Amino acid sequence: MKAIFFRCTFLFSLSVFLIGCNTETKKISENDIQFDSLLVEKTVHFFDIDTNPRCSLQINFVYPVYFSNEDVLKQIQQQFIFDFFGDLCADLTPEEAVVKYTDNFIITYKELEKDFKIELENHDMDIEEMWYVQEESATDKILFNCNDLLSFTVSKEYYYGGAHDGHSYINRVIDLKTGRRITEDVIFIDDYFDDLTKVIVDAIALSNNVETDELENIGFFNLDEIHPNNNFYADETGITYTFNEYEIAAYVIGAVSVQIPYEKIRHLLRIESPVSNLAFR
Repeated sequence: MKAIFFRCTFLFSLSVFLIGCNTETKKISENDIQFDSLLVEKTVHFFDIDTNPRCSLQINFVYPVYFSNEDVLKQIQQQFIFDFFGDLCADLTPEEAVVKYTDNFIITYKELEKDFKIELENHDMDIEEMWYVQEESATDKILFNCNDLLSFTVSKEYYYGGAHDGHSYINRVIDLKTGRRITEDVIFIDDYFDDLTKVIVDAIALSNNVETDELENIGFFNLDEIHPNNNFYADETGITYTFNEYEIAAYVIGAVSVQIPYEKIRHLLRIESPVSNLAFR
């Protein structure tokens, strides 16, 4: 928690310095919101025998616990819970959500015990036990917490048996004036899609040191599949998009994140949007 507050304090100090050098620079100020976290570390073996395959769950759930507007706070908490735990826990409190998600993870895993027992009886000890191992590690992180904007990301690493593990990332931006999630249609002008698509594709090519038409040669799918996906966060420098594994490229490429500076997209932003006081500084 200290790291979260420290980051915004640093940004506030930086903004004061910039204001002293340039009177046209708008102030970046910390939001008056506080956070807490809930931790889980749980490992369960089939039939509670340590030598049998296991499931392992690690959770580090950071969520808001104080904001001056209690109605907005409730909306923000629900957004955090939904993005971290999904529909299963959407209407629960943070504490209830952690318990239910953990219990459901274990119950779902224990349903595989019968299959494991049958295979064990049919093949003696000559079975691929790793196919029955399941591991999940989930955490969320506050990325920006200033100027009435709250950006965070939910990161998950998981292995549910099979050839390799997986990773997923959910980015969100919340308008603290309303408690609502900020989506593309809120911050971009009408007919933004094609122009923003080109900006994103060009930025991905640049970050990989290739020309746009060379992306498919290095593992990306058809370029028509790369387009704005609402999986972004905003901070003081721009908007960052993330495309998860297999979304636009082969697994070997991994998740792709690309930062778009505001100067590249100012012509596509609504003047009155929640990010305007950052984009038009």
